[in-house]
Amino acid sequence: MDTQIADNGGSGLDAPFPGRNARQGIRNLLVKLYGDRLGPAVFEEVSGLICALSAGSPVQQDGPILSSQDVLLISYPDQVRQPGCMPLRTLADFAKQWLTDIVSAIHILPFYPWTSDDGFSAKSWFEVAPEYGSWSDLDAFRPDFGLMFDGVFNHMSAQSDWFQRFLRGEAAFRDFFVTVDGNPDLKAVVRPRTSPLLTEFEGSSGPVKVWTTFSSDQVDLNFRNPRVLVKALEAILLYVRHGARFVRLDAIGFLWKEIGTSCIHLPQTHWIVQLFRAVLDAVAPGTMLITETNVPHEQNISYFGDGTNEAHLVYNFSLPPLVLHALATGNAQRLTDWARTLSVPGSRTAFLNFLASHDGIGINPARGILNEEEITFLVERAIGHGGFVSYRTGPDGSRVPYELNINYLDALSAPKDAEPHQIVARKFLTAESIMVSLQGVPAIYFHSLFGSRGDRAGAEASGIPRRINRQKLDRAQLESELRTTSSLRAHIYSAHSSLLRIRRSEPAFAPHAPQAVPDIHPRLFAVLRGNRGSGKRVLCLHNVSSTGLTFRLPADIRDDFSSVRVLWSNGPVPRTALGEQCALAPWQSVLLSPD
Repeated sequence: MDTQIADNGGSGLDAPFPGRNARQGIRNLLVKLYGDRLGPAVFEEVSGLICALSAGSPVQQDGPILSSQDVLLISYPDQVRQPGCMPLRTLADFAKQWLTDIVSAIHILPFYPWTSDDGFSAKSWFEVAPEYGSWSDLDAFRPDFGLMFDGVFNHMSAQSDWFQRFLRGEAAFRDFFVTVDGNPDLKAVVRPRTSPLLTEFEGSSGPVKVWTTFSSDQVDLNFRNPRVLVKALEAILLYVRHGARFVRLDAIGFLWKEIGTSCIHLPQTHWIVQLFRAVLDAVAPGTMLITETNVPHEQNISYFGDGTNEAHLVYNFSLPPLVLHALATGNAQRLTDWARTLSVPGSRTAFLNFLASHDGIGINPARGILNEEEITFLVERAIGHGGFVSYRTGPDGSRVPYELNINYLDALSAPKDAEPHQIVARKFLTAESIMVSLQGVPAIYFHSLFGSRGDRAGAEASGIPRRINRQKLDRAQLESELRTTSSLRAHIYSAHSSLLRIRRSEPAFAPHAPQAVPDIHPRLFAVLRGNRGSGKRVLCLHNVSSTGLTFRLPADIRDDFSSVRVLWSNGPVPRTALGEQCALAPWQSVLLSPD
């Protein structure tokens, strides 16, 4: 392999690099990845990148890294469109008008030049697509909002300059992408799609079979080549320079390939995440890594590492299907039993809690928690409510449901506008309240905060099921609907904003504040946050069913909440809220604090 990295014989440990322990830790990881000969040479180059950014001193982070103030919004760069204005500028201006005091940071989905998958088939990691704006347009979000950027490192567009140079046989891009010779047995490879794992391209020396995990336009990069790793680190440090508070590692579980294995969650992948974390800890400890792994829960949380050495945050992928199941069945028992098991390793890690995103509702993360009959129920519900289902290829070649492609509000509400806005909004806001009440950091998708319905016509016209929840909005029309108080958008935005302001103002909702999930009634999902005796506690009660619910709270909770203040509710709060018998209306949530 031509690594393009020269070994100058030095150890790198005398460079003006912040922290000797950090230097040694990074060097050790590179040796684990690339061996005793190449590892030290790669470290020399990585050390130069780090020193250039840090100038010998780490970026200081004041106060706690995460607090109750942290709420993220997920948005496309051109989510809101305005004639004559660059989309990123439009989004920044819209955010300052409508999101101040509601969210603290914005995850701007890939804004790089791209060819497919709505941005996730990037042509470059280092540029802003000119149709969106420029780096200065991204800078316009700060200091009002922190930013999350995507590290789309598993793959790159087949039309990218890098891949075209690889196909031409240029030495600098030799071994940049994963190729396969012959016909090895690849049945063990875990597939997230039904498309072919390998795609044949015409190279300078003839046909070449390239690994394509997600689509024929998304060619997988070869991290066995340390030059690819160095490029990924260059990108991360560029994002740090442009103020990224979070870096999301997209599809990170598939990063390292080893024929004869599942090619997912391999040790080398974890070492690379550890390397990214070590570099950020050394030079930008205020920037946090988030791993995106749409897999069963136990595999997902493996990316916390030991609590100090991998992801700061992990997407809580099991939450969306379990909340949907609870509200669709009127029974919260599965959700309660699972939530009672949740924990994170250490005080510097947290779940990123979400219900909806630019993708669909993952089914894989529910496996092992819901049985096959319950999963089939969710699949049939999505189809019945106007959505689609995406599949993956199973080990036996069968098609296995992988993701529900449906707007989350549509998944919860009766199809074809059979319910009044008030009922639709109440169910949806109860789901959002469940998500917001849990330990961790909440992330709200743009269409959820602003009460969008699914764009089935857009999905059908494009042939891309995920576009059912990716509609781009005209700013003037959106703002007109938000100012029309009788509209569903205005109803959801107003109540949702109130919920998020409460969440941000209560210390009991800090990501690491204590959490208890009492098992009180099958139709009730209850969360108790905060320290007992501190007065900084919040009791969150959610009736997931279509009928009124009467129940009795445990004695210790009644004692602590004998006199209460209602922080937020999406329905009438009965006088008997915390008496001998408590009552909630259908699909009602209430957040209570000791008075």
